[in-house]
Amino acid sequence: MATGLVFQEIYLWHNTWNWATVFPPGLTVQPGEHAENPETKRRFKNLLDVTGMTERLTPIRPRAATEDELARFHTRAHIDHIKALSAGQGGESGELTPMGTGSYEIAALAVGGTMAAIDAVVEGRVANAYALVRPPGHHALADKAMGFCLFGNVAVAVKHAMATHGLGRVAVVDWDVHHGNGTQAAFYDDPSVLTISLHQEDLYPPASGRREENGAGAGLGANLNAPLPPGSGDGAYVAAFERVVLPALDRFRPDLIVVASGLDASGLDPLGRMMVSARGYRRLTEIMMAAADRLCGGRLVLSHEGGYSAMYVPYCGLAIMEALAGLPASELDPWDPIIQNWGGQALQPHQAQAIDAATALVDRVPRP
Repeated sequence: MATGLVFQEIYLWHNTWNWATVFPPGLTVQPGEHAENPETKRRFKNLLDVTGMTERLTPIRPRAATEDELARFHTRAHIDHIKALSAGQGGESGELTPMGTGSYEIAALAVGGTMAAIDAVVEGRVANAYALVRPPGHHALADKAMGFCLFGNVAVAVKHAMATHGLGRVAVVDWDVHHGNGTQAAFYDDPSVLTISLHQEDLYPPASGRREENGAGAGLGANLNAPLPPGSGDGAYVAAFERVVLPALDRFRPDLIVVASGLDASGLDPLGRMMVSARGYRRLTEIMMAAADRLCGGRLVLSHEGGYSAMYVPYCGLAIMEALAGLPASELDPWDPIIQNWGGQALQPHQAQAIDAATALVDRVPRP
């Protein structure tokens, strides 16, 4: 079976206004371009097109999540708030999350696109899938938009999968450079969903994603954070997957694995200070595919989150898609010989120490 791809042009029409990276313009902040703008996603899709990769993928048509589906995670007041802003001229919807007219409908389609990708994989129509959706979702809380995220794409889609397909256990692996606080909050006391976040330590949200945040109540042990020091590259990320993520997945034994696929841990991202290469993202994808094959019949879905280097996101994305489709690496990445020769790209002792501290959490992961 082929790899599925969710994409819709309207995702690129979500309006984040003329903020200067992450700041609203003012008398001392010149208007510019918001960090979360359409260009990275557009160029990702464009590179798939010009390399012929798109033709090798199975298109998956997204649908909009309904209000009732959104309400599986979000409060009705939050849904109404986003709808009201969307029906008007938009504005700041929460924390660092500007939106425009029609952004509610686009965000609901982003949630629905992730749901559609899961449906296609669980129903056996594709082997695995990537939802190239926008706006992102892993920071959105039940009652608040934050960090460029209006609704929890992965959180709502996982709840949909469990309610619709009867899945008993789902694992979410978040490799975005920022902590997936919204997804964590959605399942913090739920032992049936394992949430794992690898992220740059103390980046965003502030003081979020500590190892001590390990779940609560019946969900104690089912939330696992592996904060990594700034400057971590391919070596550190692969080690973290091998020493933390894989043992946790093996212990949990999910029916489905969902990856919150932020490409902002790359070595060229303006909002992170990590050094992952496109080659590194391919390796992480291969590790997830092998885990899915071993544990849950290959059921693997990736949903796009952050990634703010318009030049480099496409190459990271292409590497992921080639891996998902079982194709050899095209070796088109012009940055690869440079990034591979950066000092510190291999696992460093202080990074290994941080990873080892996270391995202590694996024994707390609930078994079936």
